[in-house]
Amino acid sequence: MDAGSTGIDAVPITTWPFVTAFVLAGVLVLVAVVLGVRRAGRSRHRSVRVLARLGATGVAAVVLLANALVGVNAGLDYLRTVGDVAGTGPAAGIGVAQLLLSRRAPATGQVVQVPIPGRASHFAARPAVVWVPPAWYERPRPQLPVIVLLHGTPGRPADWVDSGGAADVADAWAAQHHGVAPVLVMPDVNGSYTADSECVDTPTAQVETYLTRDVPRVVSRLFGTRPPGASWAVAGLSEGGSCAVMLALRHPTVFATFGDYAGLLGPRVGDSNGGVADTVAGLFGGSPTAFAAHDPATLLATNRVPGLAGWFEVGDADTDPAAAAVALSAAATRAGVGNRLVVVPGGGHDFDLFSRALSDSYPWLVGRVSAPAP
Repeated sequence: MDAGSTGIDAVPITTWPFVTAFVLAGVLVLVAVVLGVRRAGRSRHRSVRVLARLGATGVAAVVLLANALVGVNAGLDYLRTVGDVAGTGPAAGIGVAQLLLSRRAPATGQVVQVPIPGRASHFAARPAVVWVPPAWYERPRPQLPVIVLLHGTPGRPADWVDSGGAADVADAWAAQHHGVAPVLVMPDVNGSYTADSECVDTPTAQVETYLTRDVPRVVSRLFGTRPPGASWAVAGLSEGGSCAVMLALRHPTVFATFGDYAGLLGPRVGDSNGGVADTVAGLFGGSPTAFAAHDPATLLATNRVPGLAGWFEVGDADTDPAAAAVALSAAATRAGVGNRLVVVPGGGHDFDLFSRALSDSYPWLVGRVSAPAP
């Protein structure tokens, strides 16, 4: 078990008792500030009064902002523990050298931080997070399949472990299958916390090339996995879900299986299925042709991709992604792409839904990538 998963690091912060305590603490701070200002107001020195009021304004702003962020975090169920906030949660993992020098298989899978340079793409990516199952330590080392998990925006590769429960899902499967499970690869798709690449190649970030060339090259070489193709799947949450569909349709020789968890209809610069004009201008240099070449609905209407299959899962309270999932599932069926559609009653756009979607689809994903080559 990772050291970051015990003790104070494991204390939950997204439960309402924790949030309520934080809000009450903020109220107490504000009360103390107000009382301090009143006392300062009785001072004979004007400079003292001015400084007290400026300080009160600053403290009040910080407290209100912090409480707003705590409330948003609780709603999204994003950073779930003290360790996640401090950066010492499960995804902190170990280094590649430590992993490669290990000789004894752990009882559960191991999380490792892996820099994946953009040799072909020149994309300045943040380090990927990789989970390897206990079976990976066997000698001779087995060739395992791969599931690539893509984060959203704002986001980071560690989200799938720290907030999405990916390692827990994979560990549970491995425990029931003699330590055997696919390698989970969680690469960067944006380059920074707030960027939004939509996983396409632009003049500033060639993310599509990174995910389809650089990531498979490094993962295959470093971990000795099965080659890309039928034994590789790509899945993602929100932006990452839209990316997964697009990447599988455009690169079926790399990813033969996809999972879309609450993604939109395709690449979008906003949070809705609209905004196509802004997307064409912002991501595709004003070229409608380039946009169409990355639009899942257009690709499904104009291409046949034998052997490709996908999983759509979304909450019915998540309006635009729900509409996208229903539309793309129908389009995939018409195109001969096998798929499953799961609509979760009351589900929203949060990590409760994302983690559930991975758990629901994981056995199906494993079955797809683990099937013997035809």
